[in-house]
Amino acid sequence: MAHEHDHEHEHDHEHEHEHDHEHAHDHEHDHEHDEEAEERHRENEREYVRRQALAQIRQYPDVALKMRAREVTEFDQFLIQLVERMADLMHDAQGVGLAATQLGVLQRVFVFAPEDEPLRAVVNPRLTIDEEAEKETEEEGCLSLREVRVPVERATKVVVEGKDPNGDDVRYELEGLAARVVQHETDHLDGVLTIDRTDPDSRKQALARLRPQPTFVG
Repeated sequence: MAHEHDHEHEHDHEHEHEHDHEHAHDHEHDHEHDEEAEERHRENEREYVRRQALAQIRQYPDVALKMRAREVTEFDQFLIQLVERMADLMHDAQGVGLAATQLGVLQRVFVFAPEDEPLRAVVNPRLTIDEEAEKETEEEGCLSLREVRVPVERATKVVVEGKDPNGDDVRYELEGLAARVVQHETDHLDGVLTIDRTDPDSRKQALARLRPQPTFVG
């Protein structure tokens, strides 16, 4: 039979094993908790950056949003810096496109980067819509209309031509989301918003949400 001391030693060993197992479980739980906390922290940071970017983008009913932009005539350092700033704000605001008029700059230039595509800038864009292409109605958001989304009909295929910030010719044949984005941004340069292109009921509901709420003082 087993020696009593050996039996006690085995018992202690089992107890230590259980304790180690519990410790490992607690450590795993703490690790998961830390990952969740880090993810929440990252989400809060992204939301803070987004709000900071939106604060620099003109919001409805800013008068610049209804004005038609002018053709760019000088391809200089100002234009390059403008495009860089637009790209940074679009990224920080978690958007897929941004027009210069949304920064109060009345020049015909926009940037876009739908989905995971590389960022592109188009100066003095000329939009050609394929009349035979299908049209689709989908909800569109806008960085200048806060959280408002309205249904807008767009062509599914377009061609956009113009210049890049250095003055070189560019031409893009676009489909799907990219086609929708450049139509949206070109509208901005003409002082047209999504609420101008949607159906009457959706426009009415959007305007109600965008209308400043009264402040009551008790």
